[in-house]
Parts: sequence; structure tokens; C-alpha cells
Amino acid sequence: MEQAALVLEGGSLRCLFTAGVLDVFMEAELDFPYVIGVSAGALSGLNYISRQPFRTARINIDYVNDSRYLGMKSLVKTHSIFNFDFLFGELSEELIPFAWKTFEESDKRFVAVSTDCNTGEALYHEKGLSQDILLAARASSSMPLLAPMVNVDGFECLDGGICNPVPFRKAMEEGYEKLVLVLTRQEGYRKEPSRAMEAVYQRYYKKYPNLVNALCQMEENYNRVQEEISGLEREGKCFVIRPEVPVSVSRIEKDTEKLEDLYTAGRRVAFRRMEALKEYLKA
Repeated sequence: MEQAALVLEGGSLRCLFTAGVLDVFMEAELDFPYVIGVSAGALSGLNYISRQPFRTARINIDYVNDSRYLGMKSLVKTHSIFNFDFLFGELSEELIPFAWKTFEESDKRFVAVSTDCNTGEALYHEKGLSQDILLAARASSSMPLLAPMVNVDGFECLDGGICNPVPFRKAMEEGYEKLVLVLTRQEGYRKEPSRAMEAVYQRYYKKYPNLVNALCQMEENYNRVQEEISGLEREGKCFVIRPEVPVSVSRIEKDTEKLEDLYTAGRRVAFRRMEALKEYLKA
């Protein structure tokens, strides 16, 4: 496991699949020395490093219909569809406390990926090196149009999925020979470009031309990344855990039954793939 990296895709509330997978990993005491996550994958990764199974699921199922956490009220009040002030404030301090001490004392490397709004390129914020790793995770999860930019370490940042939806290349650059990827879409899923959204991006972010360029290339970049992952998987150079069927959960899904089903699906796939995963890591 010394040279194994865990790479977590985003997907907003599709992270319930990731939550199910990571909870099984924690129950099996499957530890990775390097964890890198983007968007909701970064938020899920926080709870993996802090050794808190069920926390991601509890937050996103128990509070998804709480206006303090998600919805138009938050969008009007905080300019963010998800109320990160509530998530990292009252929720993490009192309601479902985050095990900050365990997180800080962990010897595992943790990286949250965001997008630099001025360059349109990825920024990698590492625990212990970034001034505020929780703020970095917030930036990593701040969806374009649905959240304001977040200043992290002097950079104006948004969702890391804009430019690096599955940051496996970073893990490879860091020297990790084994890659375990947790994705939130089924095999073969590809995105369709939206010309209508390009006009919206150009108008909304006109002061950030490099960000606009990255936003307009998101679908193409995502599909290219997925093709590369498929190639690596065929060659046995990475191990991928992904949903087995198309995911109907939306980014701001309110149906708790669908969220619970997706969490259960993540657990089921993780259990089914566990022996194969262990063989991959030992080889």
C-alpha cells in the first residue's frame, strides 16, 4: 500500500456512491497513504482521513432537505446553493462533529483540487501545506454559477472539476504506482457539450477569460479523461470502482430514498470488488 493512491471524483450529491465505497474501505481498515479528491470527492476524502464512516452519508441524507444546508434560501443568503458556512460551522462543530484532531494527526497525505480562476488551471492544496485545508475543500466544491469564488492561499478558486475532474495524473506525478479511482458515473458515460452554457459563462465570468475557456472545454476535457482512464484500466495500470448502472441522482438531489439507494450501491460494489482490489494492491 506504500505506493497506492486513492483518487476521488466529484459529482455533488452523487458522492453518496463514494461515501458507500469509502465506508467499506474504513470498515476493512484499507488505508491509502495518499488521497486526492476533487469537489464532493474532496469533501468525502476529509471524512476518510478523519476516520469517520457514515459521516458523509449522514450529512447529505439527514440535512439535504434542511434549508440551512442546501437550497434557494442558501443561494440568496450566501450566493451558494450549498451553505458551506453551515457545513463547516454548526454542522461540523456541533451537529455531526468533524474529528479535527484525528484528521490533523493523520500521517496520510490529503490533497483537495481547485481551479485557479485567473489561469483556468488546477491548484493542489495539501494538508499541512495549505494555510486552510478546509477552505481549500470548500473551494474545490464551489460549483460555477452556484457558488462564489473562494480565496485560498491568495488564489481565487472554484470547483476543481472544471479543469481536473479525476486527478489521477497528479497522483502519478507524485510517484504513486498503484491508482485506485472511485468514480461517480457508470462505465462509458460521456458528457454532451452545451453551447447555451458557454454564452452564460462568457457573460458571468467575463473578467476571467481563462476560466471561461476552461468552463467551455469542461465536457471535452471530461470525456478525454474518461478515455484515458479506460485505457489505463485495460492495461491494469489502475483499479476503478464505479456505479454499475446509470446514476439518476442529480447534483442537488432532494429525494432521500434515491440518495440512500446510491449509498447502498456504493457499499455493494465495494464489497463485491474487495478481493480483486486487494489482489491489485498486492501485485
